[in-house]
Amino acid sequence: MSPEYVVDGIFSIKSDVFSFGVLVLEIVCGKRNREFHHPDHNFNLLGHTWNLWVEGKAHDLIDEQMEDSFPLAEVMRCIQVGLLCVQKCPEDRPTMSSVLLMLDSESMRLPQPKKPGFYLERIPDGINRRENTAKEITITLLEGR
Repeated sequence: MSPEYVVDGIFSIKSDVFSFGVLVLEIVCGKRNREFHHPDHNFNLLGHTWNLWVEGKAHDLIDEQMEDSFPLAEVMRCIQVGLLCVQKCPEDRPTMSSVLLMLDSESMRLPQPKKPGFYLERIPDGINRRENTAKEITITLLEGR
């Protein structure tokens, strides 16, 4: 789903770029963003990828089944392009034509990605959500008759 459309009702060509970036990271990781779980934290796939990137461990994202199937440099380039596509500000994201050039050209120098949008840490099931917040909020669920 395109992030700006969900949050603000705004759809642009950069929304498609974001979705493409998520798809690239899902392929590299072998897991879907929504279904991603890590034993050490509660970040979604984008947050996990960003943390690995910042720590210089992005290669740890690669699905074990495809680890030796492709040159590491190519997969790392895909991770970097994926992160460029999911940057928080749509203005910072490349266009799809730029993405294709980035993926096709090994000599093209890529910019460093900025923090992704929708970089979430989920609250695990079974934990009281009120205990984990600095401010109290009330959640109302509407149910049909």
